[in-house]
Amino acid sequence: MHSEHAEVIGGGIGGLTTAAALARRGWTVRLHERQPEIRTVGAGIYVWDNGLHALSEVGAFTDATAGAHVGPAIEARSHTDRTLYRIAINGPGQPRCYTLLRDRLIAALVRAAERAGVELCTGSTALAAHPDGTVEFADAPGVTADLVVVADGVHSFLRDRLGIGYRRFRLRQGAARLMVPASDTALSHADRANHHEYFHGRRRLLYTPCTADQVYLAFVADRDDAGTVGARIDTASWMRDFPTLEPLLAAADGPLIPWDNFEFVRLDSWSRGRVALLGDAAHAQPPYLGQGGGTAMVNAVALAAAVSRPSGAPADALPDWERAQRPDIERTQRTSYRMRLLDAIPDAVRTPLLGLAGRTAGFTESQLAATRMRPASSVSA
Repeated sequence: MHSEHAEVIGGGIGGLTTAAALARRGWTVRLHERQPEIRTVGAGIYVWDNGLHALSEVGAFTDATAGAHVGPAIEARSHTDRTLYRIAINGPGQPRCYTLLRDRLIAALVRAAERAGVELCTGSTALAAHPDGTVEFADAPGVTADLVVVADGVHSFLRDRLGIGYRRFRLRQGAARLMVPASDTALSHADRANHHEYFHGRRRLLYTPCTADQVYLAFVADRDDAGTVGARIDTASWMRDFPTLEPLLAAADGPLIPWDNFEFVRLDSWSRGRVALLGDAAHAQPPYLGQGGGTAMVNAVALAAAVSRPSGAPADALPDWERAQRPDIERTQRTSYRMRLLDAIPDAVRTPLLGLAGRTAGFTESQLAATRMRPASSVSA
């Protein structure tokens, strides 16, 4: 076990997982969240095998997955309800994919961090992190740590001040999200348990059961799509495009999660000196594979394992951590980024194309490759 100290910036999925993983390995850890409380932004979330393993590593699996939906399949469908391809999940020998509420996931990670001894500091705004491990704050004296982890999201101010080169693309597509009550009439009984992604024109509609009585809907479109502009969805417009979902869309009149443009971030390096970056600050990706959270959690646990080696300074292990983790995570990023191209294909071409692709092993393999990523072996806590 270790006695080093870490400062973690960001109270999201990546930051909380990192903090808990380090503390379980004997580190003293202080986590800083600039908001007055640690809270989630979002609605539902897909957690695949890799993320589920990471949750187990930090002692959050049982809390996070309580009441989660464990569906039998993920399907792509045309707007006329034709099944284009189907990926079986959660059966013997199949990949696991649980869908759950983001606030339950965050709450579970907070409890895991607290049990591990992490000091949680809310209302704490970091202004800069320096390669020597010094962190500056807006309303508190600076501190110096053996390791600083920056996990403050795609708009990371600290990343920009570190001087690490990077590429950042703001995609044309984005999503508006909300939770609606589960409906007995929107889909057949056999279909209600599955996850569906519907295509029409440049729009996609994601149907995701998250609990016994709540469904997560994601309205994916171009950022100038009039049907997603404003505080509420233009449900009539989406009903015209996806008529078989009219009973479900009729309930989609609640407040939306604010519109979120998809982004892609690639850093020249994930670390500088004693500072490491992960999650959306380091490797943001569009959500077409449902792997933003999973890759952040796996990378967080791998980071904790790498810097907790019995010999050498923690910062000396950061290049090895990056070399081990980066190829799989960047492959996931690239696959997710390429999947945006489906939005530009006319229905008359996309429908048979997806039907054909779904019957090829390579297509399915590319979508499932990230689920086989694993964090380091577990430790006692």
